[in-house]
Amino acid sequence: MPFDLSLGYLLMVMLPGLVLSGLASWRVRSAFSRYSRVPSYVGMSGAQAAHLMLERAGIHDVRVVPTSGFLSDHYNPTNKTLALSQSVFQETSLAAIGVACHEAGHAIQHAEGYAPMWLRSAVAPAASIGSNFGYFVIFLGMIFQSGMLVLVGVALFSMMLLFQIITLPVEFDASARAKRLAFEHGIVREDERRGVAAVLNAAALTYVAAALTTALTVAYYLLRASQMGSRSDD
Repeated sequence: MPFDLSLGYLLMVMLPGLVLSGLASWRVRSAFSRYSRVPSYVGMSGAQAAHLMLERAGIHDVRVVPTSGFLSDHYNPTNKTLALSQSVFQETSLAAIGVACHEAGHAIQHAEGYAPMWLRSAVAPAASIGSNFGYFVIFLGMIFQSGMLVLVGVALFSMMLLFQIITLPVEFDASARAKRLAFEHGIVREDERRGVAAVLNAAALTYVAAALTTALTVAYYLLRASQMGSRSDD
Protein backbone atom coordinates (compact mmCIF):
# COMPACT_ATOMS: atom_id res chain seq x y z
CA MET A 1 0.00 0.00 0.00
CA PRO A 2 1.60 3.33 -1.02
CA PHE A 3 2.29 5.93 1.65
CA ASP A 4 -0.61 8.36 1.95
CA LEU A 5 1.09 11.70 1.40
CA SER A 6 -1.96 13.58 2.65
CA LEU A 7 -1.25 12.23 6.14
CA GLY A 8 2.27 13.63 5.96
CA TYR A 9 1.14 17.12 4.94
CA LEU A 10 1.35 18.62 8.43
CA LEU A 11 4.81 17.16 9.05
CA MET A 12 6.24 17.91 5.63
CA VAL A 13 4.81 21.32 4.77
CA MET A 14 2.53 22.94 7.31
CA LEU A 15 4.62 22.43 10.44
CA PRO A 16 8.03 23.45 8.99
CA GLY A 17 6.40 26.35 7.15
CA LEU A 18 4.65 27.61 10.27
CA VAL A 19 7.80 27.25 12.35
CA LEU A 20 9.97 29.08 9.79
CA SER A 21 7.45 31.88 9.28
CA GLY A 22 6.81 32.23 12.99
CA LEU A 23 10.50 32.32 13.82
CA ALA A 24 11.21 34.88 11.12
CA SER A 25 8.34 37.11 12.23
CA TRP A 26 9.42 36.88 15.86
CA ARG A 27 13.03 37.70 14.99
CA VAL A 28 12.03 40.79 13.02
CA ARG A 29 9.68 42.12 15.67
CA SER A 30 12.13 41.35 18.46
CA ALA A 31 15.09 43.01 16.76
CA PHE A 32 13.07 46.03 15.65
CA SER A 33 11.54 46.44 19.11
CA ARG A 34 14.93 46.20 20.80
CA TYR A 35 16.75 48.66 18.58
CA SER A 36 13.82 51.03 18.20
CA ARG A 37 14.58 51.93 21.82
CA VAL A 38 18.21 52.74 20.99
CA PRO A 39 18.59 56.30 19.64
CA SER A 40 21.38 56.96 17.16
CA TYR A 41 24.20 59.22 18.27
CA VAL A 42 23.92 61.48 15.21
CA GLY A 43 20.17 61.79 15.70
CA MET A 44 19.00 61.48 12.10
CA SER A 45 15.45 60.31 11.50
CA GLY A 46 14.76 57.47 9.09
CA ALA A 47 13.59 59.97 6.48
CA GLN A 48 16.73 62.08 6.86
CA ALA A 49 18.95 59.01 6.59
CA ALA A 50 17.19 57.91 3.41
CA HIS A 51 17.49 61.40 1.91
CA LEU A 52 21.21 61.46 2.66
CA MET A 53 21.75 58.03 1.12
CA LEU A 54 19.96 59.13 -2.05
CA GLU A 55 21.76 62.46 -2.21
CA ARG A 56 25.18 60.84 -1.87
CA ALA A 57 24.25 58.43 -4.65
CA GLY A 58 23.32 61.36 -6.90
CA ILE A 59 19.63 60.45 -6.91
CA HIS A 60 17.31 63.48 -6.85
CA ASP A 61 14.09 62.17 -8.40
CA VAL A 62 12.96 59.80 -5.63
CA ARG A 63 10.34 61.01 -3.16
CA VAL A 64 10.57 59.89 0.48
CA VAL A 65 7.07 59.80 1.93
CA PRO A 66 5.38 58.47 5.09
CA THR A 67 2.99 55.51 4.90
CA SER A 68 0.74 53.69 7.35
CA GLY A 69 1.21 50.21 8.75
CA PHE A 70 3.87 48.48 10.84
CA LEU A 71 7.05 47.84 8.85
CA SER A 72 5.20 48.54 5.61
CA ASP A 73 8.31 50.26 4.25
CA HIS A 74 8.99 49.76 0.55
CA TYR A 75 10.45 51.30 -2.58
CA ASN A 76 8.22 51.57 -5.66
CA PRO A 77 10.36 51.72 -8.82
CA THR A 78 7.31 52.55 -10.96
CA ASN A 79 6.77 56.02 -9.48
CA LYS A 80 10.14 56.29 -7.71
CA THR A 81 8.62 56.60 -4.27
CA LEU A 82 10.34 55.47 -1.10
CA ALA A 83 7.59 54.94 1.49
CA LEU A 84 8.53 54.70 5.17
CA SER A 85 6.20 53.67 7.99
CA GLN A 86 5.64 56.18 10.78
CA SER A 87 7.87 54.19 13.16
CA VAL A 88 10.69 54.61 10.65
CA PHE A 89 10.00 57.93 8.91
CA GLN A 90 10.20 60.21 11.95
CA GLU A 91 12.13 58.15 14.50
CA THR A 92 15.88 58.46 15.17
CA SER A 93 16.49 54.93 16.43
CA LEU A 94 19.00 52.46 15.01
CA ALA A 95 16.08 50.28 13.89
CA ALA A 96 14.48 53.14 11.95
CA ILE A 97 17.76 54.07 10.32
CA GLY A 98 18.50 50.47 9.34
CA VAL A 99 15.12 50.02 7.63
CA ALA A 100 15.25 53.42 5.93
CA CYS A 101 18.74 52.85 4.58
CA HIS A 102 17.71 49.40 3.34
CA GLU A 103 14.87 50.91 1.30
CA ALA A 104 17.22 53.60 0.03
CA GLY A 105 19.45 50.73 -1.05
CA HIS A 106 16.65 49.54 -3.31
CA ALA A 107 16.36 52.99 -4.86
CA ILE A 108 20.10 52.94 -5.53
CA GLN A 109 19.79 49.48 -7.09
CA HIS A 110 17.11 50.84 -9.40
CA ALA A 111 19.17 53.85 -10.39
CA GLU A 112 22.18 51.65 -11.15
CA GLY A 113 20.17 49.12 -13.15
CA TYR A 114 20.96 46.29 -10.73
CA ALA A 115 20.24 43.15 -12.79
CA PRO A 116 18.48 40.99 -10.16
CA MET A 117 16.10 43.85 -9.37
CA TRP A 118 15.27 44.24 -13.06
CA LEU A 119 14.74 40.49 -13.35
CA ARG A 120 12.46 40.47 -10.30
CA SER A 121 10.31 43.21 -11.83
CA ALA A 122 10.12 41.23 -15.08
CA VAL A 123 9.01 38.06 -13.29
CA ALA A 124 6.53 39.81 -10.96
CA PRO A 125 3.49 39.69 -13.32
CA ALA A 126 3.92 35.95 -13.94
CA ALA A 127 4.42 35.37 -10.20
CA SER A 128 1.20 37.21 -9.45
CA ILE A 129 -0.73 35.10 -11.96
CA GLY A 130 0.87 31.90 -10.68
CA SER A 131 0.07 32.77 -7.06
CA ASN A 132 -3.56 33.58 -7.87
CA PHE A 133 -4.35 30.67 -10.17
CA GLY A 134 -1.82 27.99 -9.22
CA TYR A 135 -3.65 26.84 -6.12
CA PHE A 136 -6.98 26.88 -7.97
CA VAL A 137 -5.66 24.57 -10.69
CA ILE A 138 -4.03 22.33 -8.08
CA PHE A 139 -7.34 22.18 -6.21
CA LEU A 140 -9.14 21.09 -9.37
CA GLY A 141 -6.48 18.45 -9.93
CA MET A 142 -6.97 17.12 -6.41
CA ILE A 143 -10.75 16.96 -6.87
CA PHE A 144 -10.54 15.10 -10.18
CA GLN A 145 -7.48 13.10 -9.07
CA SER A 146 -5.61 14.37 -12.13
CA GLY A 147 -1.86 14.33 -11.70
CA MET A 148 -1.41 16.27 -14.92
CA LEU A 149 -3.70 19.05 -13.74
CA VAL A 150 -1.84 19.21 -10.43
CA LEU A 151 1.44 19.52 -12.34
CA VAL A 152 0.03 22.43 -14.35
CA GLY A 153 -0.98 24.12 -11.11
CA VAL A 154 2.46 23.47 -9.62
CA ALA A 155 4.11 24.98 -12.71
CA LEU A 156 1.99 28.11 -12.27
CA PHE A 157 2.67 28.29 -8.53
CA SER A 158 6.40 27.77 -9.14
CA MET A 159 6.54 31.22 -10.68
CA MET A 160 6.04 32.57 -7.16
CA LEU A 161 8.95 30.43 -5.97
CA LEU A 162 11.11 31.80 -8.80
CA PHE A 163 10.14 35.33 -7.80
CA GLN A 164 11.04 34.65 -4.16
CA ILE A 165 14.40 33.14 -5.10
CA ILE A 166 15.26 36.15 -7.26
CA THR A 167 14.17 38.39 -4.39
CA LEU A 168 16.84 36.98 -2.07
CA PRO A 169 19.90 38.59 -3.73
CA VAL A 170 17.92 41.83 -4.18
CA GLU A 171 17.18 42.02 -0.47
CA PHE A 172 20.60 40.85 0.67
CA ASP A 173 22.31 43.39 -1.56
CA ALA A 174 20.09 46.24 -0.32
CA SER A 175 20.92 45.30 3.27
CA ALA A 176 24.63 45.08 2.50
CA ARG A 177 24.52 48.56 0.97
CA ALA A 178 22.62 49.90 3.99
CA LYS A 179 25.09 48.47 6.50
CA ARG A 180 28.10 49.82 4.60
CA LEU A 181 26.82 53.21 3.45
CA ALA A 182 25.12 54.13 6.74
CA PHE A 183 28.57 53.99 8.33
CA GLU A 184 30.51 55.51 5.43
CA HIS A 185 28.11 58.47 5.25
CA GLY A 186 28.32 59.10 8.98
CA ILE A 187 24.71 58.18 9.68
CA VAL A 188 25.77 55.70 12.37
CA ARG A 189 28.99 55.22 14.29
CA GLU A 190 31.16 52.10 14.37
CA ASP A 191 29.69 50.94 17.67
CA GLU A 192 26.15 51.29 16.27
CA ARG A 193 26.65 49.13 13.20
CA ARG A 194 25.82 45.96 15.12
CA GLY A 195 22.32 47.24 15.95
CA VAL A 196 21.60 48.15 12.33
CA ALA A 197 22.89 44.76 11.16
CA ALA A 198 20.75 42.90 13.71
CA VAL A 199 17.55 44.49 12.38
CA LEU A 200 18.43 43.92 8.72
CA ASN A 201 19.62 40.34 9.26
CA ALA A 202 16.36 39.50 11.01
CA ALA A 203 14.38 41.01 8.15
CA ALA A 204 16.37 38.94 5.63
CA LEU A 205 15.29 35.78 7.43
CA THR A 206 11.66 36.46 6.47
CA TYR A 207 12.53 36.23 2.76
CA VAL A 208 14.46 33.00 3.30
CA ALA A 209 11.55 31.54 5.27
CA ALA A 210 9.05 32.50 2.57
CA ALA A 211 11.14 30.89 -0.18
CA LEU A 212 11.69 27.69 1.81
CA THR A 213 8.00 27.42 2.69
CA THR A 214 7.00 27.82 -0.95
CA ALA A 215 9.62 25.27 -1.99
CA LEU A 216 8.21 22.76 0.50
CA THR A 217 4.71 23.37 -0.85
CA VAL A 218 5.87 22.81 -4.44
CA ALA A 219 7.70 19.61 -3.43
CA TYR A 220 4.62 18.30 -1.66
CA TYR A 221 2.30 18.77 -4.63
CA LEU A 222 4.87 17.28 -6.98
CA LEU A 223 4.82 14.16 -4.80
CA ARG A 224 1.03 14.15 -4.79
CA ALA A 225 0.99 14.38 -8.59
CA SER A 226 3.48 11.51 -8.75
CA GLN A 227 1.31 9.44 -6.44
CA MET A 228 -1.75 10.08 -8.63
CA GLY A 229 0.21 9.02 -11.69
CA SER A 230 1.30 5.80 -9.99
CA ARG A 231 -2.29 4.96 -9.06
CA SER A 232 -3.51 5.54 -12.62
CA ASP A 233 -0.88 3.09 -13.89
CA ASP A 234 -2.05 0.31 -11.54
